[in-house]
Amino acid sequence: MGKIVYLMGKSSSGKDTIYKRLCELEKPKFQTIPLYTTRPIRDGEKEGVEYHFTDEAGYQEQKKAGNVVEERTYHTVMGEWHYYTVLKDVDLGAEDTAYLMIGTLESFIGTKKAIGEDNIIPIYIELDDGVRLSRALTRERSQEKPQYEEMCRRFLADAQDFSEEKIVAAGITKRFQNEDLDACLGEILEYLNREL
Repeated sequence: MGKIVYLMGKSSSGKDTIYKRLCELEKPKFQTIPLYTTRPIRDGEKEGVEYHFTDEAGYQEQKKAGNVVEERTYHTVMGEWHYYTVLKDVDLGAEDTAYLMIGTLESFIGTKKAIGEDNIIPIYIELDDGVRLSRALTRERSQEKPQYEEMCRRFLADAQDFSEEKIVAAGITKRFQNEDLDACLGEILEYLNREL
């Protein structure tokens, strides 16, 4: 039976780096399922890697076709951005197939509801808030047009979006501390070897 490994954590917790490292593995060899978004692409991002980047018309077309299994809209300082999941090409009936996704706690809950709890393995990444804020600021400074207000909005929203109550309610029981990237990745792989 196929499984989806779902990676999540607050912004700048290192989940994108861990996601990329997991994608490079030979075993398990993951098929990726990028989320869709209407937000603008950031410097260094690539279509179909971090996200499928689309516009409002593309979002509405996927909704009309019935392909959206979960969705969220964020009211940002730059306007409304939609994020959503499309699983139309995912075959969870395939033997020994491992899929990899990255998203928010809310998108994890929606995806779990759509495919069933037995088909999804949550990987929750944690990191000290001060370290996360420093990383977020460094990343934003590297952008051609830094959006500091949006960075701050995301950081503050994470406190509510990833509250302890919501983490527990989502059924997250295992957490991975990303103070040392290699150690964290090793712990995740050890866990996945038992779960896949």
